[in-house]
Amino acid sequence: MAAITNVRVRAFFIISITVVVVLLLLASAGNAAGEITDTYDYRVQSGDTLWEIAAEHGPQGVDRRRVVSAIQRINDLTTSGLQAGQVIEIPVITSS
Repeated sequence: MAAITNVRVRAFFIISITVVVVLLLLASAGNAAGEITDTYDYRVQSGDTLWEIAAEHGPQGVDRRRVVSAIQRINDLTTSGLQAGQVIEIPVITSS
């Protein structure tokens, strides 16, 4: 019985450490994109994609995927589809 308890305690410890490490990695990944300091409005043009908008409006050296993610998060976009004429907020991101 004691052996089973030791195995459970070790398993719990390993899982706990793994969760903490994953959370720390996720937190540092968010910081790698830089800090959002402001936003401005952008009117979507015909043919625009989030990727192109991120490339045009994101800071140099920041992963475009992070800029796209920030745009989606700020605008509560659940898909990457945009409509011409739609106004979205573009984050001003300071690279870190």
